[in-house]
Amino acid sequence: MGSQAIWLGSVTLPPRGGRTKAHLHENHETALYLLSGEEVKLWTGEQLEHREVAHPGNYIYIPAGVPHVAVNSSETPAVFVAARTDPNEQESVVLRPDLEAKVP
Repeated sequence: MGSQAIWLGSVTLPPRGGRTKAHLHENHETALYLLSGEEVKLWTGEQLEHREVAHPGNYIYIPAGVPHVAVNSSETPAVFVAARTDPNEQESVVLRPDLEAKVP
C-alpha cells in the first residue's frame, strides 16, 4: 500500500553549480537533510530574498508555498534525504521562471 500523506526519498544536485529551477510546492512542506557534499546555498522567499548555507549534517525546512532554489557550490554531488507532506514526489511543483534571474 502506498503512502497517503508523505513522500521520502533522495535528491542529488550535480557538483560545481548544479541547481534546481526556481519553484515551490504549492500545498506541501519540505524537509531536507544534507548527507554529503560540501556546501549548498538555498534561496527562499517570495523574491528569493533569503539565503542560507547548508553543510553536511544540516537540516533545511521549506514551508508550503514558499519559492526556493538550491545551488550546489561543492566540487562533489550534494545528496539530500528529503521528505514532503505529499505522497506524489512532483505532484504540487509550480515552476517560477520569473525568479530564475534572481539567483546567480
